[in-house]
Amino acid sequence: MLSLILWSPLLGAVLLGLLPSRDPKALRNLALAFSVAHLGLVALILSGFKLGLAGYQMQESTDWWPSLGSSYKLGIDGISLWLVALNALLMPLAISASWKAIDKDVKAFHVLLFALQSMVYGVFLSQDAMLFYLFWEASLLPMYFLIGVWGGERRLYATMKFVLYTLAGSLLMLLAMGWMALQVKAATGHLSFALSDWQALKLAVEPQRWLFLAFFVAFAIKVPLWPFHTWLPDAHVEAPTAGSVLLAGVLLKLGTYGLLRFVPLFPDAAALYQAPVMWLGLIGTLYGALMVLVQTDFKKMVAYSSVSHMGLCVVGIFSFTTMGQQGALLTMVNHGLSTGALFMVVGIFYERTHTRDLSLYGGAVAKMPVLGLLFLPIVLSSMGVPGTNGFVSEFLCLRGAFEFSPYFGGAAALSVVLGAAYMLRLTQKVMYGPVASEQMHHLTDIDGRERLSLGVLVALIFLLGILPNLILRASEPAIVAGLHAVRGLAATAPLP
Repeated sequence: MLSLILWSPLLGAVLLGLLPSRDPKALRNLALAFSVAHLGLVALILSGFKLGLAGYQMQESTDWWPSLGSSYKLGIDGISLWLVALNALLMPLAISASWKAIDKDVKAFHVLLFALQSMVYGVFLSQDAMLFYLFWEASLLPMYFLIGVWGGERRLYATMKFVLYTLAGSLLMLLAMGWMALQVKAATGHLSFALSDWQALKLAVEPQRWLFLAFFVAFAIKVPLWPFHTWLPDAHVEAPTAGSVLLAGVLLKLGTYGLLRFVPLFPDAAALYQAPVMWLGLIGTLYGALMVLVQTDFKKMVAYSSVSHMGLCVVGIFSFTTMGQQGALLTMVNHGLSTGALFMVVGIFYERTHTRDLSLYGGAVAKMPVLGLLFLPIVLSSMGVPGTNGFVSEFLCLRGAFEFSPYFGGAAALSVVLGAAYMLRLTQKVMYGPVASEQMHHLTDIDGRERLSLGVLVALIFLLGILPNLILRASEPAIVAGLHAVRGLAATAPLP
């Protein structure tokens, strides 16, 4: 089942590419239908997942590179389950968001979207480090072309910066993976990239420190965590709407997922570097929020809000508490929903006005009442208002921060205040006030396709705000197991 989920989007990309038809409407309809059918397959995994189990489920394993000690090994647990579901959900929405915006090379565009989806699945499902790395690197290529071909005026600069930053971190991670495989050989007599074999290693503190740093830098760049964040605003601003939705929705989550998955391998180093990483997360969440307040570009404003939210996510992870890490996982999912929706709104306005300059916006709600109605809960989610998914995420991350230190938690809570300030400013600037330019006079409200896309996200915002246990119950056993490894506790020891 996992192989079907993993490879079916890539198969869809191949079949779509081989179609003789070049009719844009037919290609869009076919791509959308395939993505919705694939979402149904992922729903089967959700329905078949057994709650209360910490380990991997639905595992598959086949030797594919024995001489290197690497195998085709897949599995899904309570951490990766919801990120797989998020990846499946956002694809039809990204296709819908590109319906009018992409009018050149429509077939190639959708082929790349499906290829990207497969590579992201590979990262979330791999239980072999080499397999993880191959999918991690392969995910760069589709996004490189999506931005480089269909992006804005500075797309080449943005794509080169994005790829170079990520490759630099990936090389460090590859070196660390090779060293880990050799340590398994020294202990057992054979090379192995299986994460289960790595978990059995008992490494000294000094090598743990260097290995931790190598993995951490690779994941911090992808998050992106301050001060590794500078590639993100450029990539978001130049990317097409679908690229921004998927970049914010799932690609950034590769970094935080890597932290959750690999940090337990180095428990002593994690304890040593906990405080410095927490401070980086705090600086990132406050810096990102302050940068949002001074932006005049609609899309760059949303991009910097991602820096802020993901910084708080790292704080939750490195609090090393059950609540903090569950809050981080919820943040990963909820950020994908709310920020994906915000980027879709940016695309809707840009298609109609051909500008992202906020000084030219104002009074949109009079012309677009339906969008105004759907925009409000998206804003409330980003602000963390109770009743929305954002509140639960932020509360749990902050709870973890307060357990680390009350003063640290108080400082982290400032990001919530700043988040409310910049989202209220954005709402006032775009939706209300006087009409500031001629473009605003000619706005038309969103059509049925756009209403359905945003409506789905708004429904999930309220659903997860009211019933967060849909995610928390499934993820808790896997998160607790990881925390036991990090903190050196017995499997039956209680955690806060």
